[in-house]
Amino acid sequence: MEIERIEVAAPGPGDLLIRQHAASVNFHDIYVRSGSYRTLDLPGIPGLEAVGTVETVGADVTDFKPGDRIAYIARNYGGYSRLRVVSATLAVPVPAGIDDAIAAAWFLKGLTAQALVDEVEPVRPGMAVLVQAAGGGVGQLVARMAQLRGAKVIGTAGSPEKAAIARVAGCDEVIHYRDEDVASRVLAFTNGAGVAAAYDAVGGDTFEGSLASLGVKGHLVHYGQASGPIPPFDLSRLGAKSAKVSRPFLWPYISTRETLLAAAESLFVSIAAGELPLSLGGRFDLAEASKAHVALEARAAGPFVLDC
Repeated sequence: MEIERIEVAAPGPGDLLIRQHAASVNFHDIYVRSGSYRTLDLPGIPGLEAVGTVETVGADVTDFKPGDRIAYIARNYGGYSRLRVVSATLAVPVPAGIDDAIAAAWFLKGLTAQALVDEVEPVRPGMAVLVQAAGGGVGQLVARMAQLRGAKVIGTAGSPEKAAIARVAGCDEVIHYRDEDVASRVLAFTNGAGVAAAYDAVGGDTFEGSLASLGVKGHLVHYGQASGPIPPFDLSRLGAKSAKVSRPFLWPYISTRETLLAAAESLFVSIAAGELPLSLGGRFDLAEASKAHVALEARAAGPFVLDC
């Protein structure tokens, strides 16, 4: 990845010209850059989300004015930039008191975690859940949000550092998935019952352990593939426990202006209340985006942001 100077057009009707302050670095960006996701024509500008200040509004924009601080997620990418045009329908106000870098680093992750525990497999008081990579970005939030909703949370981690993060995030038990048999530990912790839900963003390395950890009618929520995609498997294997597997993406859960604003407001309320673990793993200048990718791929404790 190299930084280039380009001409930025004036905002058209319904658009905002944004002076960006911070952009988040996500595994999705790595999947795009590596070709694992073929959703951005290369060469192109990666980056799904950022926080910045409105410089100019296009015609027909009534919800924002110059000087407003906003966050956005754009499926057409382009977040790794200092100045850009986005549709006003994608922008949400960032409340005063929430730091730019914190908002940028945790906006997409926070909305994803909320969707996972409230809609994909709603967490109920007393249920047992498994969170793979609970020391990672989204994993921390899934663990904490599940705990706040009354679940017993079992987390996994690949290093002592990540295990410590997982415990701070709210895991009742942490399993070192590189050295221990995850399913055996889960079954021991749940007295043989297994978990009602397994939230797994690791993919290839952890899928079998997540599947074996499910209880009767359990749900394996496979929402990422940090270690690579899962191989094909026989669906009839789910029959023994009447289990299910899903592969959710965030977009359908924030597909309307109303659902996006409601989800963002809920997340920012939790952030302002201090309910969520929101540390930063590192900050890089925009020109050092490649270094941020290297750190994330090396499983360094994140999240990481680019200062624009």
